[in-house]
Amino acid sequence: MSGITDFDTLRRAMAENSEEPEGPARNARAEQLLAEAEKLNIPLAVVEALGHQLKVYNYSSEKAKMFVPFARLLRMWDERPEDFDEYEVHSLHWVFKWMSSGMLDQPHIPLASVEKWLGEMEHRYRLAGHSERAVRSAEFSVAAHIGDVPRAERAYAAWLAADRDAMADCHACELHGQGWWQAERGRDAEALELWEPVLEGEFTCAHEPHTVLASSLTPLLRLGRLDEARAHHLRGFRLVRSMESMRGAYADHVEFCALSGNEARGLELLAERPAYFTDDGQPRSKMEFMAVVALLMDRLTELGLGERPVPGPGDRAWNAAELAAHAREEALALAARFDERNGTAHVSERARARMAQRPVVERLPLGVRAARAAAPAPVAPPVAVTADEPDLPRLLSEARWRSDTLQPNAVEAWAAVSRAAEGVELDARDRAEMADHRAMDLGPEGVELFERAAELYAEAGDPGESLAARARAAYVCALAGDVEEALTAVAEPYDTVLALYAEDGTGVRQTASVVMARARILMRRVHEAEEPAADTLLSDAEAAVREVLALVEGRTGDDVRLAARVAEAQAMLAELATRTGDLEGAAELFAWAATGFVEAGLPWFAVEYEARLAGLAHHLGDIAEAERALRAALDHGGPHLEATGRAQLYLQLAEVVGGRGLSEEAAEHALEAAHWADEAGEGPTLGAWARHQLGGFLLRQGRWAEAAEVLESALPDLSAETHGDGAVVQTKWWLGDCLSELGEHHAAAERRLQAAEIARHWPEQHDHATLAHLAAESLGAAGLPAEADRAYARAGDLWRSLGNVHGLVRSLRARAWLALRTDEESDGARELMAGAVRECEEALGAAEADEEARLRLVAELGHTHRQFGDLLARSVTEDAEDDSIRAVLEEALAQVAEAIVVFASLGDDALHARTGAELAAGWLAADLSRPAEAAARARAVLGAYGGDDEDGADETAQARRAEAEQMLQLMEEQLEEQED
Repeated sequence: MSGITDFDTLRRAMAENSEEPEGPARNARAEQLLAEAEKLNIPLAVVEALGHQLKVYNYSSEKAKMFVPFARLLRMWDERPEDFDEYEVHSLHWVFKWMSSGMLDQPHIPLASVEKWLGEMEHRYRLAGHSERAVRSAEFSVAAHIGDVPRAERAYAAWLAADRDAMADCHACELHGQGWWQAERGRDAEALELWEPVLEGEFTCAHEPHTVLASSLTPLLRLGRLDEARAHHLRGFRLVRSMESMRGAYADHVEFCALSGNEARGLELLAERPAYFTDDGQPRSKMEFMAVVALLMDRLTELGLGERPVPGPGDRAWNAAELAAHAREEALALAARFDERNGTAHVSERARARMAQRPVVERLPLGVRAARAAAPAPVAPPVAVTADEPDLPRLLSEARWRSDTLQPNAVEAWAAVSRAAEGVELDARDRAEMADHRAMDLGPEGVELFERAAELYAEAGDPGESLAARARAAYVCALAGDVEEALTAVAEPYDTVLALYAEDGTGVRQTASVVMARARILMRRVHEAEEPAADTLLSDAEAAVREVLALVEGRTGDDVRLAARVAEAQAMLAELATRTGDLEGAAELFAWAATGFVEAGLPWFAVEYEARLAGLAHHLGDIAEAERALRAALDHGGPHLEATGRAQLYLQLAEVVGGRGLSEEAAEHALEAAHWADEAGEGPTLGAWARHQLGGFLLRQGRWAEAAEVLESALPDLSAETHGDGAVVQTKWWLGDCLSELGEHHAAAERRLQAAEIARHWPEQHDHATLAHLAAESLGAAGLPAEADRAYARAGDLWRSLGNVHGLVRSLRARAWLALRTDEESDGARELMAGAVRECEEALGAAEADEEARLRLVAELGHTHRQFGDLLARSVTEDAEDDSIRAVLEEALAQVAEAIVVFASLGDDALHARTGAELAAGWLAADLSRPAEAAARARAVLGAYGGDDEDGADETAQARRAEAEQMLQLMEEQLEEQED
């Protein structure tokens, strides 16, 4: 290393090092730069290098290294204060605060030394004329750390009462400390109120809102403000993820995961930062980190996952139970060292309390991909059975009631009967029902059991139910794919039951069961037929379904089963209507079917048909009905709805609601969809699509950090094969937009280029061109002008091939501005901007566009002339000859004047654009020493807005007026001076 030959080079090197990521590498570079500074034999260079070293140590895991360079810096100040410039004097006193907190973080430094240093700080601040605000803040930190609440409260009050001056921490950091104390004292709402200006972005700094977002997580959970807690985690974790010095804030995010049922997410966080387990430079943050590690590991052990492998310190393998013990031991050992230093038990008490916390919510969905650490506990059987004395009659009664009324868990209830009946002699009827329901549970594999049930029903003297069991056996054959065999098998029970019913040999329920089985088989034949199904297949199925209705309608009474037959038949007719293209009729029939199930007291059966209705209504453009049906399906499914079905319904509802522009509500539904998809184990498929949608809805709300976290989580699972390459491109596109808004321009460019590469292969190239253009913007913002120019050139070629003049012109203008940054002569920039003007003029000359398109082209030409003028004006260099400067400014004024003429031709539609150009021309005229012309242009702007009510004018109009009045006043003063 070297190249440090003078003070300016050293300063540039320190500035570059300040931009590097926190960590040992940056610290080592600072140490090298101090050694280089000492060679320059310039005292101020050493002072600045020591200050730089202090700063990088403070913002790293090696904070304990600060004390040596600060002691040297302080000695230099005491011996030769004249070696310090004004900035370094300020910095020296500022760093006193870092020393105070740094000493507190190191348990080997005696408390007496900390108190002595506090006095030294107070003395030096008083000599320097500073307020005691920072001193009282430091005293508060000491008192709060050792658990001296009365002293902490006094210091807190004195801190807030003292005047703010140049030594006070920034507003954001002060508010964080004040809010932390309120939360520590159990006043969560007051803490959040104090933090609000930081959370809203009113006050920020290098470490805020990072720490406020982290500190707010547990208070928000305790207050039940779960949506905010989720948002703060997603937004805040993104900020602290790469900052080595923020182990304490990182620990807050791990704690949040442990308290919100996101244990798997917590493990992911631990895996991202293995060094946090062992870094000893900040013992207090290590203690906090190990305490929440113990909390998380205890939670996993409590869930029965104590043997689960987990990330931990060193190269050895850890399971959750082992790491829990290790982390607890480490946290309490560190706490004991602090308490021994402090002479209190406060730090250990806080550590134990933190590790003993209980989850606040069972699980708070986050939207990001994270499987459950533990599967949900199995649902308890509907009826409890004791091993000693099973109550068989009660179990039989319960099972029959569930069967007769089509309640959920009927099959499970009969399974309980079977277990209780082992070794017990039952009559034929009981055995028939047990076999029947066991067969239902087996599905296509239950044919033989259905036949056995039929034999037992016949033995019990119920020929109708025997025929119904045989019909059910035929239907499961159809489900297995043997439709023709099933039709053959059902024919004889069908004919027999109708004859039996005609002779009053069986009831309507048994007869309907057989007739419905035949209708189901015929519907199955329709489903398996090649599209479109033959008319005979459709008519046969419809006739069978209508036979069910003819048999049952008007005879249902209070019989739930018969009412269900009617509703199911209507749903079958709806399905047939979709096959014939009668979508309106199908929607009406699905609605009737759903209503029938609800009125029969079987709302969970309505869910499937309400979902079908929603899809049809959406297709038909009846958004209100689609939304109603989806909400009804979720409501009617209740606890009986499986996770996959719930995820699908929430996802459909998100799309419907999002289509109405309700992105906030749509995001809530997409979040639920992602959560339930993960619960169902479908995170990589359905869950990825839900996260894709959720990210888009968050983006629409301007929640860039949250959207970025969700979209980044979705990307690994999205694939062209499963979700389509359009979804992959859109996700990368959205993610690029988020990253751009967050100032992460390199990453934004990468995502946009990746999306552009996929879109490059599409037949329609508009998206490819747009993405190339956006990538160029990001590359330019990332400080990569050469790469940006190539991307803009690529976009320009695409815009030209698409005949999109606007895109082409804007790419040329952007390249011109890039060229101005890199081209000392500015010739390339001029040529590119002139090319943009030509493209506009040629497109207008072609006169092929309609009037609306022509007006847009005129506006584009106006903006291009205006930018050409601005570019020329900015191309002027201070070392140019006066005549050369004047010539360029005249040329710039001519371009802006041309823009004014173009905008004027558009009338009031381009009023703001015209007045903006007028003002630009006025300032150029002023630079050319033509105050009268500048004043005239200012009056033109005021005249343009003269008829408007000033109070009712928009912000642009008000700003234009204010600038014009300022210009006019200045120019009139110059004219008066000229006359004098």
